[in-house]
Amino acid sequence: MNDSRSFSRRTLLRGAGASLALPWLEMSEASAATSMVAPKRLCCVFQPNGVFPKAWDVSGWGGEHALSPILAPLKDLVDDVSVIQGLDNVGRGHVQLTGSFLTGVQIEGRRNAVSLDQQVARRIGGSTPLPSIELGTEPPRQGVASGEPIAFANTVSWNSETTRVSPEINPRVAFDRLFRDRTGPEAKRRAAARISVLDIVLDDAKTLRRRAGTHDRDKLDEYLQSVREVETRLERTIEPPAAEWKPTSEPDMMERPAPGLPRDRSEHLRLMMDMMVLAFWTDTTRVGTLMTAHGFSRQNFSFLDGVTSDHHGMSHHKNTEALVAEYTTVSRWYVEQFAYLLERMRTIREGDGTLLDNTAVLYGSGMKDGNGHVKNDLPLLVAGRCGGTLRQGRLVRCAKGTPHANLLHTLSRAMGSEEEDFNGVSNGIVDDLLA
Repeated sequence: MNDSRSFSRRTLLRGAGASLALPWLEMSEASAATSMVAPKRLCCVFQPNGVFPKAWDVSGWGGEHALSPILAPLKDLVDDVSVIQGLDNVGRGHVQLTGSFLTGVQIEGRRNAVSLDQQVARRIGGSTPLPSIELGTEPPRQGVASGEPIAFANTVSWNSETTRVSPEINPRVAFDRLFRDRTGPEAKRRAAARISVLDIVLDDAKTLRRRAGTHDRDKLDEYLQSVREVETRLERTIEPPAAEWKPTSEPDMMERPAPGLPRDRSEHLRLMMDMMVLAFWTDTTRVGTLMTAHGFSRQNFSFLDGVTSDHHGMSHHKNTEALVAEYTTVSRWYVEQFAYLLERMRTIREGDGTLLDNTAVLYGSGMKDGNGHVKNDLPLLVAGRCGGTLRQGRLVRCAKGTPHANLLHTLSRAMGSEEEDFNGVSNGIVDDLLA
């Protein structure tokens, strides 16, 4: 193929100590790249504090049906999104209802279960530089609520019964983690040095384990598992696996973000969404979670017209008209940001489809209504077709009392799991969502 432009086979965007490996371009490599099947991705987006039910609920979806006030920003995306009704969470209060969002398990004795994203990452994470990425926008909080540490609501990602995966909220740090150079000689030297240290740590931990009691052995086993996961990632730096997928389009330029946290709430959240999309686009990872805010968020939304209360405060609205209006405005703002994420994914071509076509995107909250911490009939959306395994543009009504773990099990199966149940709490499937 003759092309007057001079491109290397692999192009890098560089920025202050980080480099972004761009996908293979559709030039001389086009025929090889397009013969490959695009991978499936999983993206889980959490919104705190629930919604006002009457402003969320719909009687139908698409066609002649009117969208609800909160879901109106999705009017151009109705064919790519399904509304899921009738699924119930487990637990009580902000902490437990946040913790169970991706596990389906109620936190008891400060123990949870492995979350959906981390289960999927364990199965498919070896194919990419990072098994998963966890992003957020709000700093962690401390204290106790309803007998549980508020810190448990910092995240929805758990990689063991007792180990949380904290989201990165600093855009520059997240960028560097995603796109710093992992293939050069210096990166390999650092990886080899860290593996040497890990070998010593593993030897010491194994010696200690032989002397430990049962309870301490459990803690050590979790620690050893974490160390082995780090070791595996370092080994992939030294001997990178052959790429299973070569993306077929070039991402737009993205500079390394400025230091610190953006003051503008919309800018911060959309910047994190941009990085999530870029991570999927470049096949840096295929699993991502996004905490749009802390599960016990008290963020101020006075930048929105008519809003004066903090989010948690307005969620306990007691059906007061003014607070319900503020609550609905904030929920709609969150859905507007979600629509932005889906539009970004929908514009990226991958063969005959788009990035959104090849992704399962879960959006929702761990409670229906913050007023009373209502946990029944969660506000849930599923977008994307996950490589053709999901149907979209639907209102899916589940039987009253159906555990939301059924939806987690469905998404796990769509992503390739063959497990008969999800965390031992559900073996049901949301059949109407499957293609």
